[in-house]
Amino acid sequence: MNGAPDHADLLVIGGGITGAGVALQAARRGARVTLIERHDWASGASSRSSKLVHGGLRYLAQGQWRLTRASVQQREQLLRELPGLVRRLGFMLPHGPGLNPRRLTLQAALAVYDALAQRRSRGWVGAAEASWLVPGLHAPGGASLYDDATTDDARLTLRVLAGARSHGARLHAYTELQALRLGGDGWSATLRTPEGHRRTLVARCVVAALGAQLGPWAARFGLAAPMLRPLRGSHLLLPGWRLPLARAVAWQHPADGRPVFAYPWLGCTIVGTTDLDHPDPDAPPRISAPELYYLLHALRVVFPRAGITAADVRSTWAGVRPVVAGGGAPSAQSREHLVQAGDRLVVLAGGKLTTFAEMAQQALDLIQPWLPALQPAPAGLGLADASPDATVFGWEDPCAPIVEGDALVHTLRTDPVQHLDDLMLRRTRWGLCLPAHGQRLLPRLQHACQQALGWDAARWAQECERYQQLVCTDHGLPTDVEADSRTQEPTR
Repeated sequence: MNGAPDHADLLVIGGGITGAGVALQAARRGARVTLIERHDWASGASSRSSKLVHGGLRYLAQGQWRLTRASVQQREQLLRELPGLVRRLGFMLPHGPGLNPRRLTLQAALAVYDALAQRRSRGWVGAAEASWLVPGLHAPGGASLYDDATTDDARLTLRVLAGARSHGARLHAYTELQALRLGGDGWSATLRTPEGHRRTLVARCVVAALGAQLGPWAARFGLAAPMLRPLRGSHLLLPGWRLPLARAVAWQHPADGRPVFAYPWLGCTIVGTTDLDHPDPDAPPRISAPELYYLLHALRVVFPRAGITAADVRSTWAGVRPVVAGGGAPSAQSREHLVQAGDRLVVLAGGKLTTFAEMAQQALDLIQPWLPALQPAPAGLGLADASPDATVFGWEDPCAPIVEGDALVHTLRTDPVQHLDDLMLRRTRWGLCLPAHGQRLLPRLQHACQQALGWDAARWAQECERYQQLVCTDHGLPTDVEADSRTQEPTR
């Protein structure tokens, strides 16, 4: 063990959007916060979501009024505080034979949706105008309109972390928790640093925000944890020119009635999402061949003349949603979150990207008895005045960022990365949005990475090999898919 123990009021475990939100709000309220993440920031579901900041229109049909109300309110607050990073996105839902829900039913739901958001966005257009707004869209019965929002989920997480850091939180990525013991002064945590050193941190209380990894983590340390049902959601990314959209299109899949969508993002088009059990949270989430065919079939329903095939897919990703366990179909599971406390430990489970701040505040309310000096919660999310993260690379056009010179070197030194995929997949989205996962860009990045990170030629070669293997397995097509497949039927 190296050195005397460090001390903190709060140890937050997990560097996704939920853990980042807890760290930010606790630091704003005067707590000494340490946040650790065993991989890179947002390397789990927080960089593999649908990128939507939404109220959850379908939750109304499931009777989840509280969740919908909280979500639309949080959406509006994020739009106010982060107008460049969280952006309003117009949605269109086509109507016609075989397309559900029907117009009158949907318009009634949209009226409630608008009321909860305290702003009107709903509308309706006929078939001709729908075709003008989205060329090639199959909407013989016209289309309903409404607004939600979109973001870059990894960038949002980094922005929240930047806010936490500005309020004094200590942030440590690639730091592994090796032991955790409860004593008279709180929790004693043994940490392994990226350099391989061991450190001890004594924290008065702990918040575990580990997503789908919460169950295995709790079992490892002999702690009780909520029962989770990990669900995998997979997505396709198409080049923007292959399916150009000016707004999002959402519809119900004919195979199972589950909502699916396609919308513009960073010059490309996202198509999603699936909802399948992912029973082993330790298994890396990857799209399967049936999921690919399911999404391609969905596209053929509303874009019948586009002829989208697997050969058009530029990249894929899959994330695991940490849904609180319940019976029934995966898509019927509640997206409500769960916050539980005991023995100076709070665990967070479930929830969604949009409601991360609400989860953080509830966690801190439960921590209050152990941290009586915690100051009252200030207004807002604390993001409007926070310094932006240093890794701002081309929201408008990820294919044309600064990729060399002093700007990139400065960024890498300000927010260092441990691996090349940290830069290509989360600090930027080059690995998702550029052809061939941006591998043609690598020679232009070599000098800046070596200069800023101290990598020699051998380390650079290792990082390139690691990156190429990772994007092939985690962000490419399934190995059992024919790239020009057109005839496969969807599997639920």
